[in-house]
Amino acid sequence: MIDTQTLVWQDLALSKKAPAAVQLWLDDNTSLTAKLKQQFSDFSVRVLSQQQATPHAHEASIINTSKTCTIREVELLGNGEVVVFARSIIPLSDDTQEILDIGSKPLGEILFNNPNIKRGAMQITQIGHIWGRRSTFTIGQTSLLVSEFFMEKLYA
Repeated sequence: MIDTQTLVWQDLALSKKAPAAVQLWLDDNTSLTAKLKQQFSDFSVRVLSQQQATPHAHEASIINTSKTCTIREVELLGNGEVVVFARSIIPLSDDTQEILDIGSKPLGEILFNNPNIKRGAMQITQIGHIWGRRSTFTIGQTSLLVSEFFMEKLYA
């Protein structure tokens, strides 16, 4: 698990500091779920937690909410190994009801298969050898935040 509270996020343009193999993951606007399914014959999602809580201040400010949200943390597994850790901040609203009931389905399948959901600008961060990215998705009047952290075995 990654301590997401104290991360410093920067504009995606700074991803040029990342190794080329990492940039292929950071600077990609397509569905991460679809990309992982292409790369791994055995892809699955392990839900670590999904509970109502207050997001970190930097998360709440980017989606402009002061409300309690559903915070979902999952591991994305490729051939049985954790390749991505993801943390999603989902405000409770009529717009997000469908998403809150997905269980162990990949969130990306919903976000990228609905043309009415719009993706916002991407930001990146780095913790040691782990690189992460985050972006907002807007459903109706509600913005949610998805942060994805790429484990080194994904691109090493």
